[in-house]
Amino acid sequence: MTDISALDAAHIPALDTAVDALVAGGVIAYPTEAVWGLGCDPDNDQALTALLRLKERDPAKGLILIAGEIGQLAPWLEGLPPALHAPLVASWPGPNTWLVPDNGRSNALLRGAHRSVALRVSDHPLVARLCAAYGGPIISTSANRAGEPPAMTAAAVRETFGDGLAAVLEGPLGDHPRPSTIRDLVSGQVLRD
Repeated sequence: MTDISALDAAHIPALDTAVDALVAGGVIAYPTEAVWGLGCDPDNDQALTALLRLKERDPAKGLILIAGEIGQLAPWLEGLPPALHAPLVASWPGPNTWLVPDNGRSNALLRGAHRSVALRVSDHPLVARLCAAYGGPIISTSANRAGEPPAMTAAAVRETFGDGLAAVLEGPLGDHPRPSTIRDLVSGQVLRD
């Protein structure tokens, strides 16, 4: 995994800028475990709409909510049977996204056309610091337009999205070779390996 010591002092002003952009309803870009991601406030309809428009993504597909630690996802896990917590705890933090039954907490643009919400606790230290500084989880979706490969560098993100981004939080990608595995928590079915 990416060494957190490489992410210290130089990233503090950029981290503050990214948090300010999230609070103001902007869309940001940041490195994740495997690819660059786009994020915004998961409860801000205007920010979610702007992100979907930037990506040219079908709103029915839904988005992923990413956190730095499992406690940040407590509102979305409320009411989940205790037996279903075990797979989450065993696989987080890490490149594992779980489709969890929606308990009514999720924004419709986050869920899309689904009855579940996609949740992940990242093991990328910069993502964890971003979520901690923001005070909760943020949206995470690959930094690309629909049908195109995800961006692998900050320069590629800027080239694709330009002024559509309120901030770019520079840092190294994690060492995972591909985006997170996506599984349905209730059925165990793997939707993306």
